[in-house]
Amino acid sequence: MLKKTLLAATALLALAGGAAAQDIKEFRVGILGGENEADRLRNYACLSDHLKKEFGFEKVSLFPAADYDGVIQGLLGGTLDFAELGASGYAATYIKDPKAVTPILTTQQTDGSTGYYSIGLALKSSGIKTIADAKGKKLGYADPDSTSGYLVPLTQIPKTTGMPNDKFFASTQFNGGHENNLLAAYDGKVDVAVDDSSGLGDFKDGYTSGTFRKEVDKGAVDPNKLVEVWRSPLIPNGPLVVRNALGTEWQAKLTDFFLKLPTTDAKCFSAIEGGDFKGYVKVNPDFYKAVVEVRKAAIGG
Repeated sequence: MLKKTLLAATALLALAGGAAAQDIKEFRVGILGGENEADRLRNYACLSDHLKKEFGFEKVSLFPAADYDGVIQGLLGGTLDFAELGASGYAATYIKDPKAVTPILTTQQTDGSTGYYSIGLALKSSGIKTIADAKGKKLGYADPDSTSGYLVPLTQIPKTTGMPNDKFFASTQFNGGHENNLLAAYDGKVDVAVDDSSGLGDFKDGYTSGTFRKEVDKGAVDPNKLVEVWRSPLIPNGPLVVRNALGTEWQAKLTDFFLKLPTTDAKCFSAIEGGDFKGYVKVNPDFYKAVVEVRKAAIGG
């Protein structure tokens, strides 16, 4: 009798979950800060169109947050349904509420890897050739919740210099996202900027993907005027996450949709990811365990 009752309850929950999956009229997408708002909305417009067509949503709302924390809080508070986070941003979300979101996919680089790098860039005219040359200079960070723009350089640069960043550099400062940080170095406001990069391909192209590549493609920076002075160990690519309240059915549907996107619309895929990638691959929370632990130890939630 108990077994029958449990089976009946399970069936009812499954039906309820299926009904809920059909009831989403508005799908809310968070877009991390780091690039100017107009460019982010333009790059994501094609995704909005595809989601409407694929799932019949009445509305797909794009929310380009001013900073990373805006997206994190939206996911935690239930005002966003989906976002692509950096590994540290996911760690921050997980630390605050392990049951808030589920990572479903991450990007795969052109060489098949699922990682990227934090790189330090400086003007050639500065004379800085390695991070050691930047002692007593200004270091620019991107965002407090950025992996490559803060967490990794905060914890890994000292392994090269032998000193905490706030002791080795004359000063450190946040510059409001990756784009602004790179431009701060390019304009001489800081001596070294740390940003995200695939580290693959040619430096003259801004590598295959990342902020440096985006700025080169837009003509905002001339790579011939820059030099890479530091590179981190490989960092796990950030995840596409789905709010758990949507249920496992939506996780499966969105996983399938995004896995197909590089084939169904390669141009859209490139626009939202910012450069050249092979595609998406499945991930789960275990993929980010190390980043969660580093974040806990270095800066907490």
